[in-house]
Amino acid sequence: MKIYINPAKNKWTEIIQRPQINNAALKNIVSEILLSVKQNGDEAIKKYSLQFDGVELNDLKVSDEEIKAALLVVDNELKNAIQLAKENIEKFHRSQKEEVKIIETSAGVMCWRRSVAIDKVGLYIPGGTAPLFSTLLMLGIPAVLADCREIIVCTPADKNGKVNPVILYVAHLLGLKNIYKIGGVQAIAAMAYGTESIPSVYKIFGPGNQYVTTAKQIISSEGIAIDMPAGPSEVAVYADESYNPTFVASDLLSQAEHGGDSQVLLVTASQQIVDNVKKEIDLQLKLLSRKEKIEKSLINSRFVIMENINDAFDLLNEYAPEHLIIASDNAELLSEKVINAGSVFLGHYSPESAGDYASGTNHTLPTNGYAKAYSGVSLDSFVKKITFQKLSKEGLKNIGNAVEVMAVAEGLDAHKNAVLMRFKNL
Repeated sequence: MKIYINPAKNKWTEIIQRPQINNAALKNIVSEILLSVKQNGDEAIKKYSLQFDGVELNDLKVSDEEIKAALLVVDNELKNAIQLAKENIEKFHRSQKEEVKIIETSAGVMCWRRSVAIDKVGLYIPGGTAPLFSTLLMLGIPAVLADCREIIVCTPADKNGKVNPVILYVAHLLGLKNIYKIGGVQAIAAMAYGTESIPSVYKIFGPGNQYVTTAKQIISSEGIAIDMPAGPSEVAVYADESYNPTFVASDLLSQAEHGGDSQVLLVTASQQIVDNVKKEIDLQLKLLSRKEKIEKSLINSRFVIMENINDAFDLLNEYAPEHLIIASDNAELLSEKVINAGSVFLGHYSPESAGDYASGTNHTLPTNGYAKAYSGVSLDSFVKKITFQKLSKEGLKNIGNAVEVMAVAEGLDAHKNAVLMRFKNL
């Protein structure tokens, strides 16, 4: 891990740099897979599943029997935890529903906006070393609340061709039936283009590694909507003298365990805080099952000592973290300085893992600095907002002349004529 002390602004670019791989080579690999699936459908899906996941698939869709079998192996304690998380996530996302508000902009001119569900959506649920059933809660719940007509789920199978049973349990709990045993770039391609077995969708959701993120960006440029460019996970922690070193270290480690391409950033006011947190990291790391992955991630970590608090938050806003933890007695006051972040965790008892699972907020968030312009997933992500207007005769009289004058000024006579024809009929 690198330590910076009161770095000058010309050093900030280096500090906020995320782990990278060869982008040109990455794009070429991903483009080849996308094209192959587009042209060859299920055949290409099965080929890449064998090549990358080591699984030979006959049927791509999860059967009803497989779902029933999965329900029997999930223990009751986990089911109860999932139920609590589901209720909180539903409560928070249901509150995001908007009532239709009809606004009379001029006498006789009525304007309003209505949220309409995206008809077909695809949910990508990472598998690999950590099958993220929690991501299915985060994506499936708002998709169901929004009333999306067709919800497709893609998640990789293990080498025996089986999907993680907890993912299937969550799918059953949410009433999701179209679940397919594919992951990686080939899953994004299947949902984007459609195959013999898998229907195409209008918008694709879900986090993934740099290959999945690149695939989403490529299909987005082709006109298929995506939630955001969500890549490897990251956390930034701001800690002042009121911090608890044990808590801060645990937060950094919890995010680092996602994988070797994850990143953690600590910004604080003193060398003593850095030293204490490093000691705690060493103590806790020895006891963690994903120690090797964490160690790889910590190579990409940054510890920054910034004595000036405004400079500290300027740096954090420039970093625009996916997750930001403010470990301070004054966390709510300090949060007013935050303008770029995916999700913010305030105080000493708000671990990032609470948001990952059960507080109610969504954990599908922008990474790699995209929090400067993107929001995390919400109910809004699953709807389109269509505007409506209705003009009475009085309304047209009130704004018609302005429309005609503006149309003439832009040289659009037919626009003027659309008003003029109606005036002649009044």
